[in-house]
Amino acid sequence: MTGTIPIGIDLPESDLDIICECQNHSEFKTYLSENFSNKKDFKIYSTKQNGIDSIIAEFKTDNFLFEIFGQNIPTEKQNAYQHMIIENRILKEKGSEFKQKVKELKSKGIKTEPAFAKLLGLNGNPYSELLKLKK
Repeated sequence: MTGTIPIGIDLPESDLDIICECQNHSEFKTYLSENFSNKKDFKIYSTKQNGIDSIIAEFKTDNFLFEIFGQNIPTEKQNAYQHMIIENRILKEKGSEFKQKVKELKSKGIKTEPAFAKLLGLNGNPYSELLKLKK
């Protein structure tokens, strides 16, 4: 699980992000369809993220909006995981006031990475700029 929920900056409308390593995209799509197509608003699609083939399935339950994401690379090397680790470290370094500011920006509709970039004064693409903060 990645995203805002594990690091405590989620909002009531935040989705539950699950990342997976999948070697075979066709088999992964079949697995997701077989197991989740009965869920509300189920959709599955292929895309490229940062030039990497990706499969994304989205659906709702009574409690959460889910996004299951698969790429043919180990989960700990995927950007979603890397962003979460970096953001968590920053939250620990900056403290509760910074965390509250992130949540305030998110409640105004700003996505997580752009919120961090804004508060940290990062210029350029917030997704790639955050990755540069990896130790």
